[in-house]
Amino acid sequence: MWSDNRVLELIGIEVPILQAPMAGSSGAELAIAVSTAGGLGSLPCALLGPERIRAEYGAFRQQTDRPVNLNFFCHATPAPDAAREAGWRARLAAYYAELDLDPDQVPPGGGRVPFDEAGCALVEECRPQVVSFHFGLPEPALVERVKKTGARIIASATTVAEARWLEGRGCDAIIAQGAEAGGHRGLFLTDDVAAQPGTMALVPQVVDAVAVPVIAAGGIADPRGVAAAFMLGAAAVQIGTGYLQCPEALTAPGHRAALAAARDDETVLTNVFTGRPARGLVNRIVREVGPLSAEAPAFPLASAAVGPLRARAEKAGSRDFSPLWAGQAAALGRVMPAGELTRWLGAAAQALLAQGARAR
Repeated sequence: MWSDNRVLELIGIEVPILQAPMAGSSGAELAIAVSTAGGLGSLPCALLGPERIRAEYGAFRQQTDRPVNLNFFCHATPAPDAAREAGWRARLAAYYAELDLDPDQVPPGGGRVPFDEAGCALVEECRPQVVSFHFGLPEPALVERVKKTGARIIASATTVAEARWLEGRGCDAIIAQGAEAGGHRGLFLTDDVAAQPGTMALVPQVVDAVAVPVIAAGGIADPRGVAAAFMLGAAAVQIGTGYLQCPEALTAPGHRAALAAARDDETVLTNVFTGRPARGLVNRIVREVGPLSAEAPAFPLASAAVGPLRARAEKAGSRDFSPLWAGQAAALGRVMPAGELTRWLGAAAQALLAQGARAR
């Protein structure tokens, strides 16, 4: 039915669509809907402690035995830099005064823990069908332990060099993340976001460079995008922003409203929320402090000082300090149940590909 069935066979799914693991905006309910529709649902674990991960995974398993993906970050923990963090608090001081907050009460840390021994033990306990990583891979010993559970390992690449690196270290499939994608850049061999290729340029070059199947990500939100990815040589797609308006998503009301009004030219790469470039819709803090600020502490430490501003503003109904992650195709998103969306995307993309084949 598809020109390349390798991802379907690798994971055991019927529709070659992976739901992107969007920390803070997706959980068990969205993953269940996508997986039961034949795609691959994902549980983002980077912001969760062990008990929350167990709870999310348990909620998924209570509803379905379909394949699921547990996603983890692999960033290096930055060394403390008191001067830089003090400078960041000073940069945000006017906002703290405006919202009647004390900048000296900023909590430490960034709330995101890289994959470690504890995360690996959870994978060994839960034994998901897929484990995915962002920002590279964990140390080889942990990768080997994950493989021994029987899980398929996938990870994001933003360049051909990163794709080759991932393949050489045991990835079963590679997500080619184009510049159009919402959320954090998956880059790990470089920090030059200006050089990141777009999806249409990246996917075929990654397909040519590696032997494992390639999953296209970035700017894909409707059947035309899915069909185009297959024409470029992908064996599946990963969709994030396209699921954010589904009722099963955890997307906050202000974020949903921004997505509903999104235009093609309203997203930028910004580091003001976490210290690492991520694509989202422009709001006040992005406009006034960024989009890219040299003052922001290294990922994920920048988020500590922004967090109280976000919490106070959201309580008042404002999204001025909230990350509104979104890809460049946000305007193509639809408000419909995630399972229905998954099935429609797959069927309509197949129809387009069949139509193209007949025309040839």
